[in-house]
Amino acid sequence: MPDTTRDSERILREAKTSLAVQREGGTHRPAPRGASIGKASAEVKTKALLKKARNIVLALLALYVGAGITGAIIGGIGFWGVMTVVALTAFVFAMFAVTGKVKTPKREELKQGNPHQMVARTELWLEAQRPALPPPAQALVDQLGVQLDALGLQLKGLGDKEPAMAEVRELVGEYIPETIDNYRKIPQHLRGEEYAGKTADQRLTDSLTKLSGEVDRVTRRLAEGALDDLAIKSRYLEYRYGGAEALEDMSGMPDTGVPLPDFSAIPAKQER
Repeated sequence: MPDTTRDSERILREAKTSLAVQREGGTHRPAPRGASIGKASAEVKTKALLKKARNIVLALLALYVGAGITGAIIGGIGFWGVMTVVALTAFVFAMFAVTGKVKTPKREELKQGNPHQMVARTELWLEAQRPALPPPAQALVDQLGVQLDALGLQLKGLGDKEPAMAEVRELVGEYIPETIDNYRKIPQHLRGEEYAGKTADQRLTDSLTKLSGEVDRVTRRLAEGALDDLAIKSRYLEYRYGGAEALEDMSGMPDTGVPLPDFSAIPAKQER
């Protein structure tokens, strides 16, 4: 596996600095609409944009060459021919403006594909959910985007048969999106009401904070090559996600709240 420790440490350092600024009352400016939270999702969008530009150029080239050939055969296309070409040009731009957009991946697709595809899909999915989350959670989503980039670097060269890969897919493709989905099931007007000592907004922030810490831990273990110490406490997380301690949605529907995976409650293996 290629040594990407330096890149990962730099990305994680920048992410932690950004999150610390937000927690200390930083600018709290929302990310621009459509902005990418990570490099992997930005790359997907860039490729889609370049593909769209290529298709526009090819369509216009075919249109103008066809108009030129027609004009040469009939001795010119005349005023109405020119107007037709102009109208078709506008149509080409309009058609490609509403097509070729990057689609938000479905939840079941998040943990599929190679590590780069998994990270890119998760970032795209998180970007789509971000506007519906409270500001502290939005800052954590931005943090996760940077952390996922660092994790993706460490996953390069790691085979699908490695137990570590299955653990990471579960963390990235199941636990993170499930936390946000559970929060969004709660009616919006109830999210700010206190329930069992905390509001749904607070529980979401706490859960994402713990998941962000786990992504950071896994990335560091991979960077150190400690694959045998990479347990992500799957059984404990499964219990918390399906157990009675999950927040109910306060509208009478059970198990529709935000789980709170308390990683600190499980003794970690001694670091090498």
